[in-house]
Amino acid sequence: MLEHVPHWLGAALKGVRAGQDKLAIVQPELGTFESLHLASMAFGNGDRLPERFTADGNGVSPPLFWTQIPEGTERLVLIVEDPDAMTPAPTVHAVVWGLPLEGELKEGAIRADGDGGADGSDVGRHSFFGEGWLPPDPPTGHGVHHYAFQLFALGPGPDVKETPGKNAILKAMAGRVLAAGLLTGTYSRGEEAPTGLVGAVAPA
Repeated sequence: MLEHVPHWLGAALKGVRAGQDKLAIVQPELGTFESLHLASMAFGNGDRLPERFTADGNGVSPPLFWTQIPEGTERLVLIVEDPDAMTPAPTVHAVVWGLPLEGELKEGAIRADGDGGADGSDVGRHSFFGEGWLPPDPPTGHGVHHYAFQLFALGPGPDVKETPGKNAILKAMAGRVLAAGLLTGTYSRGEEAPTGLVGAVAPA
């Protein structure tokens, strides 16, 4: 959709961005917390996302895995946002509530699941009000966009209604985040893509 934005317009609006200070992981109501490890076999932290995970490819969600989940964790929550979106708030690309404590998300796993998955997880709504993975689709010429994969380990607390959005998730997470991990992938259009090994996993 945004590939049709003229290059000159995207370039003119390079400075118009939601801002990293609006990402879920830095919101003060979540309190202070420890770190956990979040990574992907498809790209390293700070690397360009392979095209198959974007609107220029198959548009499937990337694989993820996690470790260092603290004792007392009752739920894991994933929120994926783009703080470089040309909107007042970051674009939400995925919300998943109730992931397995020890496990992973396979490629293409973030997709509409109606009333939730058999494992107790529930894929929520992205910024376009759909359920599942919203493939990265930055405007042509707008520069590099950073896609923040944020995983939260939560202690005891309230549940959420089916198919939650970011606001409902943040309300339910307030004061109960034990640990969080951040993995960032990048993508851009109308600019020279980096050369070299794309998709290498950064060392833990």
